[in-house]
Amino acid sequence: QVQLVESGGGLVQAGGSMRLSCAASGSTFSRFAMGWFRQAPGKEREFVAYIMWGGESTYYVDSVKGRFTLSRDNAKNTVYLQMNSLKPEDTAVYYCAAPGLGMVPTTNAYNYNYWGQGTQVTVSS
Repeated sequence: QVQLVESGGGLVQAGGSMRLSCAASGSTFSRFAMGWFRQAPGKEREFVAYIMWGGESTYYVDSVKGRFTLSRDNAKNTVYLQMNSLKPEDTAVYYCAAPGLGMVPTTNAYNYNYWGQGTQVTVSS
């Protein structure tokens, strides 16, 4: 089992940058793939990116490719979502999530067993 806590959200102007962090509890963090999702008001939760156990591979939704970078530091039990060139349409609550221990990540939220509480990101135009 793992507990996840996001931080780093806030208000930023369009074109700006922001880094989100997700800190995980437990000693098995390196055996969890990690993902980020977001949910804007009135919309369904949307996949953003995932990263494999050792950080060797990442995958992004097309709308954030080239702007967002997902990384992890297994020694610190933390994943980072660096967001550059932010747009107003990036405004949402951002959630980090983990599928089951050792499980391959997907873009489907239903495959993720563990979720953080979310952090608000607001991009003003």
